[in-house]
Amino acid sequence: MIKISNIEAYLREHGISPSYQRKRIFEYLNERQNHPNVNQIYEELVKDIPTLSKTTVYNTLNMFVEKKLVEAITIEGNEIRYDLFNPEAHGHFKCENCGTVYDVDMDINLSKIKNLEGFQVKEQSFHFKGICKNCLCNKNK
Repeated sequence: MIKISNIEAYLREHGISPSYQRKRIFEYLNERQNHPNVNQIYEELVKDIPTLSKTTVYNTLNMFVEKKLVEAITIEGNEIRYDLFNPEAHGHFKCENCGTVYDVDMDINLSKIKNLEGFQVKEQSFHFKGICKNCLCNKNK
């Protein structure tokens, strides 16, 4: 998990002008790390920024993805979630019951994966779906 203490400086280091909206969107991702979608970010931030539009959220997230500060993850269908860029190998698990998306630490040795010999892997993603332990515990009560 990466925590950034000075978001304004971090955005500037990556060639992004730190407008108030951009700082708040990045702050949301940095503080919560809950793999939100655009609507979740918008609904939370519009309470404090009434002039915020979904277009601004979309455009800001696309810029963050382009600058490799954030990754867009698609676990199912066309639902895109956002996660702070993490260079460590990890996957994502989405609970089919509560909809929560979790980071899953993974130790993947690409050289041991059949059919990848001779390939240059630039990106990898692993997605799992099922029922999270919280929902399973609540179900068994």
